[in-house]
Amino acid sequence: MSYIYYVSNHKDVEEIKKFKVPIKKMKIVLIISVITLSTVMCLYFVNSRITPAIIAASNVEIRAVVTQTINSVIMQEYSKQFTYKDIIQVEKDKEDNIVMVRADTLKMNKIACDVALESQNKLRNVGKVGLKIPMGYIMKNNLLAFFGPSITIRMQPIGYIETKYLSSFESAGINQSRHKISVQVKTNMRVMIPFGSEDIQVKNEVPISETIIVGKVPETAIDLGLDKTGVKLKSGN
Repeated sequence: MSYIYYVSNHKDVEEIKKFKVPIKKMKIVLIISVITLSTVMCLYFVNSRITPAIIAASNVEIRAVVTQTINSVIMQEYSKQFTYKDIIQVEKDKEDNIVMVRADTLKMNKIACDVALESQNKLRNVGKVGLKIPMGYIMKNNLLAFFGPSITIRMQPIGYIETKYLSSFESAGINQSRHKISVQVKTNMRVMIPFGSEDIQVKNEVPISETIIVGKVPETAIDLGLDKTGVKLKSGN
């Protein structure tokens, strides 16, 4: 359909042109407003729905990776350096009664320091490479759990990594005691995703020794000093 404008003079032409210009400006403003509103709504959806889901899924995966990495380091270092009879000295009197149980705290501290340093290095290397998590897994879609685009998650150690020992004695029969030693490692990690970050703490405990000591162990004979052993290293050192 076509329209015919009857213009009586030059003045009418100018008025029509002036009328058309604001319409063009209104269209541009309307387009910009729609784009801006759509962008804001998308950002709100990502921030309120997608980001929390990504962080929740990332925390689970990062905790698993950190725990596995630290456990691997602990098993590696203690299998090489720790032998109960070399670290724990059991002293007996002439009648074969236990009079003292003590630990080589210097050696224990050295192993704990090696664990902390090696754990830091491995966690830093894993963090640089990052983890890829499928969006289907993040959105908890069982059918598409391992499909769709992936989100790259990175992490880095922050604060301190701390190692300490836990020791306990319990009865294991007549004149027998079971001595358990565990090492506890605690570290803080920063989980970094494309839309933000979150700090988490990972703490895991691994038994490194369980030994039966023949003879009754009086409480006054125990002087391990393990509560004073362990190390606390700042990330980046």
